[in-house]
Amino acid sequence: MKPSMRAKLEHLDTRLAELNSLLTLEESTKDMDIYRKLTREHSDIATVVEQFGLYRIAEADLAAAEGMRADPEMKAFADEEQKAAAAKMIVLEASLQKALLPKDENDDRNVFLEIRAGTGGDESALFAADLLRMYTRFAERQGWKIEVVNAAESDLGGYKEVVLRLVGQSVYSRLKFESGGHRVQRVPQTETQGRIHTSACTVAVMPEADEIEAVKINPTELRIDTFRASGAGGQHINKTDSAVRITHLPTGIVVECQDDRSQHRNKEQAMKVLVSRIMDGRQREQHQHEAQTRKSLIGSGDRSDRIRTYNFPQGRITDHRINLTLYRIDAMMDGDINDLCNALASEHQAELLAALGDS
Repeated sequence: MKPSMRAKLEHLDTRLAELNSLLTLEESTKDMDIYRKLTREHSDIATVVEQFGLYRIAEADLAAAEGMRADPEMKAFADEEQKAAAAKMIVLEASLQKALLPKDENDDRNVFLEIRAGTGGDESALFAADLLRMYTRFAERQGWKIEVVNAAESDLGGYKEVVLRLVGQSVYSRLKFESGGHRVQRVPQTETQGRIHTSACTVAVMPEADEIEAVKINPTELRIDTFRASGAGGQHINKTDSAVRITHLPTGIVVECQDDRSQHRNKEQAMKVLVSRIMDGRQREQHQHEAQTRKSLIGSGDRSDRIRTYNFPQGRITDHRINLTLYRIDAMMDGDINDLCNALASEHQAELLAALGDS
């Protein structure tokens, strides 16, 4: 094991002991935001430290076996013990190396998922509805809670824009590579001559901010408009100005929320989306240079880039960042995208390991 790697692990060992002490203090349990932050860090570190403990036990076993080899009667037994300990150390070191990879602090967060129709008119809006169904079905398979924050329907039953809030375990970790341009190639429902058209949507996956880390927004930089909600929702929906539109003047970001009957709840939800959009913009700026120097755009969240093509006539979905093509478009459009998510995560991990080896 490299000295630098051992030093990191020993630091984590010390930090875990500190966290154990902090979590017993009354001050830490009074503030739930601080308590959640400490318990999250404790959870992240504990498994790594446990593996490091197993590595040190194997290291001690190896040293003991080497000491026994001096005794001729124990040599055969010592050789077996030495081989077993060395093999265990190799496996544990590889596991620890992966565990020490830079961790995305947003991986465990809930997300706001936005789908926007792009080029292609009505067909693009219909494709947005297909993507909405794909992600909704995937979320259901994961056992996540799904909330519709805002939806602007098109004339033919598609969506010009739709925003979801997905709540559950490791939501951002599973969906963070979905941000980008999604292109579809198929014969539209409106096409009378059977010609294949190409249209596109953009998807944005933004981690939901913790209250303790929320972006500080000056109220004077906001313009808040209320209006009557439109679309499905029953007779009540058009009687009051319950829908809310918030404009962040410095950035020009506009957020609408009209899913709830309560203006107060719509405003609260719209503010959450606004904060997440501002955070997302800042993170993309920070990662822009990094994305330019990497071979793929995994994790860059650059929504101007085409990341995936859905070709219905050929029954395939191709992710251009990792050159992966899967001929299971019907199952995948029904939410079975685990293979794709796993492949993207594995490629990202391989790149991080390669960068770690070069450093």
